[in-house]
Amino acid sequence: METASTHHALATEAISLGRMLLQLMPLEPEAHGLLALTLHCEARRGARYTSTGKFVPLDQQDTTLWSQSMIDEAERYLHSAAAFKQIGRYQLEAAVQSIHANRRRTGRIDWREISLLYEGLVRIAPGIGSFVGRAVAIAQAGEPAAGFAALEQIPANRTASYQPYWAARAHLLRMLNRNDEAVEAFNRAASLTDDPALREYLLQHSAQSVTSNS
Repeated sequence: METASTHHALATEAISLGRMLLQLMPLEPEAHGLLALTLHCEARRGARYTSTGKFVPLDQQDTTLWSQSMIDEAERYLHSAAAFKQIGRYQLEAAVQSIHANRRRTGRIDWREISLLYEGLVRIAPGIGSFVGRAVAIAQAGEPAAGFAALEQIPANRTASYQPYWAARAHLLRMLNRNDEAVEAFNRAASLTDDPALREYLLQHSAQSVTSNS
């Protein structure tokens, strides 16, 4: 299993490569978008785990632990990408992260706007991550049944070993009070991660789902 320092080193290298790519392709909007995306993700590194090593999901992270300087830089690149008026996958993904980053200022997440961005993503980059993200965003925007229906539309052969799918499925099943099924999904998600802190987080939620049924 990779250590936190290894993840940090990989993220730092990705940002360096992103800067190099932008120097080589300054007129490519997706180069701007990719750098914005990596900066937004790395800005939250210090908030992903507590001081005791417990995993913290994005929507529950302490925003004061995020790097405002990285967020500001990411926003500059996202705005410069938008100036080209040529939308692309990385720009949309960075825009999703930008909305999450805005919680530092507003205290809320605009899930409806995120769901619209994912609608664009599933059209131009129809990967499983886009479909799962769209389903979660729809549910978080106040339509859990519709979100779960969107999740169910993903072919089973694409989800079997995709850990985020099972974590999302578990979360949406809990929103729908289908706790027995949520337990199974949480356990499946936990079995598919090599991050001990994330595994513990998922198993705790599995146990809470069992308690909800008693």
